[in-house]
Amino acid sequence: MSSSGITAHGIEMTFTRRGRSNTVLQSLDIEIEPGSFVTLLGPSGCGKSTLLKILGGILRPTAGDVRIGAKSAADAVRDKEIGLVLQRAALLPWKTARENAAHLRHLARGDRKEAYRAADEALELVGLSHAADRLPHELSGGMAQRVSIARALAMDPTILLMDEPFGALDAITRDTMNTTLADIWAATGKTILFVTHSISEAVFLSSTVHMMAANPGRVVDTIDVELPRPRTDEAFSSPRFAEYTARLREQLHPAQIKEAIA
Repeated sequence: MSSSGITAHGIEMTFTRRGRSNTVLQSLDIEIEPGSFVTLLGPSGCGKSTLLKILGGILRPTAGDVRIGAKSAADAVRDKEIGLVLQRAALLPWKTARENAAHLRHLARGDRKEAYRAADEALELVGLSHAADRLPHELSGGMAQRVSIARALAMDPTILLMDEPFGALDAITRDTMNTTLADIWAATGKTILFVTHSISEAVFLSSTVHMMAANPGRVVDTIDVELPRPRTDEAFSSPRFAEYTARLREQLHPAQIKEAIA
C-alpha cells in the first residue's frame, strides 16, 4: 500500500461544556507530504493530540476540511488507511505478543492466517520475533510499546499516527525506541505524524517539525530538519542539531510565542 499525505485547511475545534465554550484550535492549516515524518511539538494544552485525532478522522472539527490523499478522513478510516499508537500500549493481558499484534487485523478482516502472517512480519520489523510468545506481563515497557507499534503496522496503514508513544518510558529506552522508529519509517516509507513534548526527539526523528502555541492552538513555526539519514547517536552532538533544538526551544518560551502570533 503506497503512502498518502494529509492536507487540512481552516481547522477549528471548539468544545462546549455546561454552556461554556473552549476553542482549542483556530484557523489552522497544515500539509503533510506522503512518506514524510512530521512532528507536532508544543506546550501542554496547545491542542497537539486534538489536532492529531482530527487529522486521523477520530474527531470531527467544528470547522475546516481534512483530506487523506484524495479521500476524506472518514473514508480513509473506513478503508483502514490510518494506524494509531498511543502513549499506553493497552495490550490484552491474556494474549501473547503475537496474538496482540494480530488482533486488530483479525477483527477487521476476519482472515486469521493472514492476520498472523502480518503480525509476524510486523514483530520482526520492530525486533520482537524472539518475544512473540510472551504475555504482556513478561515484557518490558519498551517491548510492550513495540508490540503496540507492530499491532498498528500489521493493519498496513498508509499513515501512522503516534500520540506521545514514548512519553512513559525511561530515557535510555526512549532513545532506543527513537532509533527503532526511525528504522521502521525508513523500511516502510509510511507517512508518520508524531506528537511529543521532547525537542531532541522531534529533531532526531523528523523531516518537518510544526511548533504549536496554545490559547487557541495554532502552528507558529515550521522547521524542515535537514540532517543526514540514517541518524545515529552522533547526530545529537552535531552543531546543526544544536541549532535546530535552540530554535525550537526559543519558540517554546512564552514571550517568543506571543511575538510569533501577534
